[in-house]
Amino acid sequence: MTSGNRIAIVGAGIAGLACAKVLIQKGFPVEIFDRSPDVGGVWSATRRYPGLRTQNSKNTYHFSDFPMPSDYPKVLDGEQMQAYLAAYADHFGLREHLRLNTEVVAADPVDSGWLLEIRDPGGIHRTSCDHLVIANGVFSEPAIPDFRGIELFRAAGGQMGHVSEFLDVEAVRGKSVVVVGYGKSACDIAEAVSDVAGSTTVVARRLLWKMPRKLAKVLDYERLMLTRFGEAHFHHMEPGRMDRFLDGPGSSFRISNLDLIQELATKHMNLRELGLVPEGRFEQIAESTVSLATENFYEQVANGRIVVQRDTTITEMRGGGGQQPAVQLANGEVIPADIVVCATGFQQRVPFLTPYVQRRLTDEHGNFRLHRQILPLDVPNLTFAGYNSSVISTLNAEVGAHWTAALLAGQIDLPPREETAEQIDARLRWTDERTRGHHAHGTVITPFSIRNIDDMLADLKFRLPLRTRVAQWFRTVRPESYRGLATKHESADPAPPAHPVTQHADVAAPGPSLGAPRQPDLGVPPSHDLSTGMPGDLLHGSQGK
Repeated sequence: MTSGNRIAIVGAGIAGLACAKVLIQKGFPVEIFDRSPDVGGVWSATRRYPGLRTQNSKNTYHFSDFPMPSDYPKVLDGEQMQAYLAAYADHFGLREHLRLNTEVVAADPVDSGWLLEIRDPGGIHRTSCDHLVIANGVFSEPAIPDFRGIELFRAAGGQMGHVSEFLDVEAVRGKSVVVVGYGKSACDIAEAVSDVAGSTTVVARRLLWKMPRKLAKVLDYERLMLTRFGEAHFHHMEPGRMDRFLDGPGSSFRISNLDLIQELATKHMNLRELGLVPEGRFEQIAESTVSLATENFYEQVANGRIVVQRDTTITEMRGGGGQQPAVQLANGEVIPADIVVCATGFQQRVPFLTPYVQRRLTDEHGNFRLHRQILPLDVPNLTFAGYNSSVISTLNAEVGAHWTAALLAGQIDLPPREETAEQIDARLRWTDERTRGHHAHGTVITPFSIRNIDDMLADLKFRLPLRTRVAQWFRTVRPESYRGLATKHESADPAPPAHPVTQHADVAAPGPSLGAPRQPDLGVPPSHDLSTGMPGDLLHGSQGK
């Protein structure tokens, strides 16, 4: 693929922006579509639930060539993170390539690339591109359970929606709130509403181990998850030298370390006193994601502002016949519920692709079969961005963007298709066994964020200085250490690849150009009123006051 080939990116979150910035710098014409009125993805003002914070500190959660503002706090809230991403788009000239308030509703492969159907405020339009990058995110389509009795619940005035739709704490003032789930977003939203709601109940099907942001002077969340030594405490399917040591002669050392962290976390959060000690061992914290303990959550449980119903589920929603809205739990409890907030995760799929294409992307369990979490085996002119989401998503996305750019420029040597297919299937089997099925459809790299970066860097023939790699064993990864990656190939113009972009199909010839890009003003507030709290089923702020 040459620099004249046009690329469409679906999604203007962390991964989409990083991919656009790198591809534009490599000379590719790029257009970025996002249905939201602002950039940011999960950090968009349209999805920013109360209590949303970054898990990482600003020292690790930024792009290599765009540091966080010095006046930002160590831990950013959702508004600050969105502002950082908007500033990134401004700084690297991405505005002119952005088409916000524009949804890709269909994408069909054609001989020349892709035919896209898009919807913007002006209606439905068609356009095309030579290569499609899907950066819609692994947290883009809410998964909401289909509870029995929902119609009666709603008829009685009950409201239900996903946590990503919850925008206004005042919407629940004096109400009975039930939060379904026990991940980070569930605990975040429960803590955020607990002081204004009449009652706050968390219904947890399964308790998860959580890591406090800081446990001791030399032990914190980032030191466990974002150092090479910390990563080596978790089993990898292709163990390195330190992994083999900690699984063999040093296994007692590894187990003792994890047991110590488990005990410190248990005491720090008073889990025994609260009856909230999870089953299993602490290393299960890194099954599909890593859950950081929400500040003040367990204090609110201790003082009675939050009640956790553990190891149970909602079996039925109640209402009608003069009854107040409520939920029936599997443990026999009936809980008043004016509002049910589902922090139940997301469906990981790409709804704008045809069923035929989706079948070629996934296995029978819905797992995405992607080499390096980027390249599908059987769909040409297509790559993914952000499907290596991790505890250091900014850096993983940025390195992934360089991988994609090198692929399109013919600078990556891909293994034979059969070998790649075997590697992907082996990884999916191992992931399923390691997480007991609790993984995000094959895109999971947690807790191996650094290892994922290492694999991509090896393909790019880029190696960090030895002193940096040695420091990373005990010091958290710093994105600025990877700045040199941006200049590695800058002197070389993109050239036609020596191999196809997928292992089985030739790169399509350039197709018709994309439509003229719009230049929205990111400084203008979103066009709809974000003060209305919960759209759809959920209470609006004006109604809840």
